[in-house]
Amino acid sequence: MENNTSNRELSISRTLDAPIELVWEVWTKPEHIQHWWGPNGFTNTIQIMDFKENGEWKFTMHGPDGKNYPNRSVFKEIVPLQKIVFEHFNPHFITTILFEAMGDKTHMKWTALFDSEEILDIIVKAHNAKEGQRQNIERLESYLSKFPNKP
Repeated sequence: MENNTSNRELSISRTLDAPIELVWEVWTKPEHIQHWWGPNGFTNTIQIMDFKENGEWKFTMHGPDGKNYPNRSVFKEIVPLQKIVFEHFNPHFITTILFEAMGDKTHMKWTALFDSEEILDIIVKAHNAKEGQRQNIERLESYLSKFPNKP
């Protein structure tokens, strides 16, 4: 059986100009992630971010169109300073974020694995998901740049 999942993955990698400890903190603390999560023009209200394995993450994204987009995920695997895996519901996908320290920079790989190629295609077309993921990383980079005294 073939395990190649690339036809149902949305993936992006980036080397961030911030140390891994800071990148980890802004990914794992609601007081940080609320400021950069989502594509351009979105804001967030975090209801729950129970950052532990099997912990729930519930938040509402507020779109530039004035609509609210409720989101629910469950953290499946957490390896401090290395890996975060969460399962997102409606639409269903598994997100894996890998972190690698590179001196005072951090290499990050972010992959969303959908149940089928067809679902990925629908999400990409309906929500411009590839562009949204790129904008999300740019917002993360911009947020990280606001920390002049990086640890």
